[in-house]
Amino acid sequence: MGAIAVSVAAAFQLRFEFSLPPDLNRMMWQGILLALLTKLPVFLAGRLLRNLRIAADVADLHRLLAWNALGSAAFSLVVSFWIGPAFPRSVYLIDFLVCVMATAVLRFATSMRRQGWKRPKERRKGILVYGAGVAGAMLLREIRGNPSLPYRVVGLLDDDVSKHGAHVLGLPVVGSGRDAAAIVARLNRLTTKVEEIVIAIPSATGKERRQAVSHCQAARIPFKTVPGLGDLLRQKVLVSQIRDVSLSDLLGRPPVRIDAEPIRSQLEGSRVLITGAAGSIGSELCRQIAQFHPGQLVAFDQAESELYRVECELRKKYPGLALVPAIGDVRNASRIAEVLDAYNIDSVFHAAAYKHVPMMECHVLEAVETNVLGTWNLINAVRSRRISRFVMISSDKAVNPTNVMGATKRACELIVATPPPDSRRNETKCVSVRFGNVLGSNGSVVPIFQEQIAAGGPVTVTHPDIQRFFMTTAEAVSLVLQASRMGKGAEIFVLDMGEPVRIVDLAKNMIRLAGLVPYEDVDISFVGLRPGEKLFEEINCAYEQMLPTYHEKIRIFQQAQPDWAMISSWITRLRIVAGQRQEDAIVEHLQEIVPEYQPSSRFASLPAQSPRARSVSRPEPAELFYERGLQQPTS
Repeated sequence: MGAIAVSVAAAFQLRFEFSLPPDLNRMMWQGILLALLTKLPVFLAGRLLRNLRIAADVADLHRLLAWNALGSAAFSLVVSFWIGPAFPRSVYLIDFLVCVMATAVLRFATSMRRQGWKRPKERRKGILVYGAGVAGAMLLREIRGNPSLPYRVVGLLDDDVSKHGAHVLGLPVVGSGRDAAAIVARLNRLTTKVEEIVIAIPSATGKERRQAVSHCQAARIPFKTVPGLGDLLRQKVLVSQIRDVSLSDLLGRPPVRIDAEPIRSQLEGSRVLITGAAGSIGSELCRQIAQFHPGQLVAFDQAESELYRVECELRKKYPGLALVPAIGDVRNASRIAEVLDAYNIDSVFHAAAYKHVPMMECHVLEAVETNVLGTWNLINAVRSRRISRFVMISSDKAVNPTNVMGATKRACELIVATPPPDSRRNETKCVSVRFGNVLGSNGSVVPIFQEQIAAGGPVTVTHPDIQRFFMTTAEAVSLVLQASRMGKGAEIFVLDMGEPVRIVDLAKNMIRLAGLVPYEDVDISFVGLRPGEKLFEEINCAYEQMLPTYHEKIRIFQQAQPDWAMISSWITRLRIVAGQRQEDAIVEHLQEIVPEYQPSSRFASLPAQSPRARSVSRPEPAELFYERGLQQPTS
């Protein structure tokens, strides 16, 4: 109201150069009254008075101009009718301009007071924002508009040279990301303490993000990032989404996205069993499947404490989920049958397995009983009940294996691909999914490196040249769900994981992510390859046939299908050998079904405990084995 009244009075004074004739005083007061009666309802309709109490931006200035123009038009119409031509016409224009300025000053003064004049007394962390684009400006505006945030932006970085020297919301673009180390050092010398860098380039490609991370690492201060544009669109608050740079940002490729709608149509309302539900992959399977509203989700595992933790998490996040935590072991065929019969399962995701390579080299019997015999128990129970889908989690270590874990997984792939002679039992679509190393999963190299870095080092790497394929847990589970949708039976699904990553480079990056310098703050030592380890992993065997797929990032390999009688006979003899508890005999028996398996040197030095074990010879080439005992895949 004050701005409206003052603008009319100021317009009269400016029109008559502050020498208002006495006979126009009455007209001025009439004008003020008419302005209040006409402009006030217009401003209320436009919510200008309410908006004066919150933060301002350029869009608000446009709104101010529009509603002021509408209010001035209404004012001029009423005055022309009420007072007539005696009212000075120039007052209309002057009043409009003064009223715009007055409301704009009030609007932005309120915003400035909220953003800068009421700062908390506690110390705020000085930061540089890497990215002078839209996301950087959004981040800066939100930090200024929220006095409770413990941040103080001192400048911006941007790799676009044309932005250097420019100002974003009053703060300078001080240089490029590649100069981050020098800029931080210079600002710290000038007592402008910079303690952190926030990367605000949500639309950056994988390569651009790695470059930004590298530049921030050179500054030797902590740094974080904001999420991608899709995540920003789903969130109202930007600052709350700032997170530490995750290892998935350093995959060397953009994360693979899977179309969720076909998976939703398959899983919605269906009854799903997940074995190994308490593990890294199994628990993520539970989380992602829960989003698709299954009719029932049965989480099966022998680890009761971890299974309880997963149950609590799912019940809290999905209160309407029909969740059944089921304690049991896949080695127990009777327990598997009980669960399948009790809940009338439609789909099975088999993630239960022992996967730690060096440990399984020392526990051959446990690896075989859980991985191979457990899979045999489960898939026979599934097929006999004609359950529609069965998906088994395999590993890239199953390709030309050099360790027990890989050999057991390859044996499982053959079991899954073997069609039973009974056509009624052959109705289940059975597929396998090969994983690379899953970032952050239980037993993976990532948490081990994190613990070693936290302890001050050294970080232990087996060999300077060792490489592995990496994928995120979300990618791995998405691949499993997509395989359950695409699989026709007997295929092996593999995700295109880009180029393999050198483990020593991963170690260096993790040290830098902790704000430390490799070989200076934390040492890296090479301890030699462990039993059963290879320098390089492969994703398929030479004799596997690649099939086309409608998803550019998913590869499908079809293998020769073993004869059911041969597999069944091999399993029967495996039970006998396992009952004798002789590891070298078990390894020899694995070579019969996986002739490309080259056991580690550990088994070459074991004392022979049976004539059969003493006669272990180099296995036949895989091609001869398949020509002898397997049916070739059809085109």
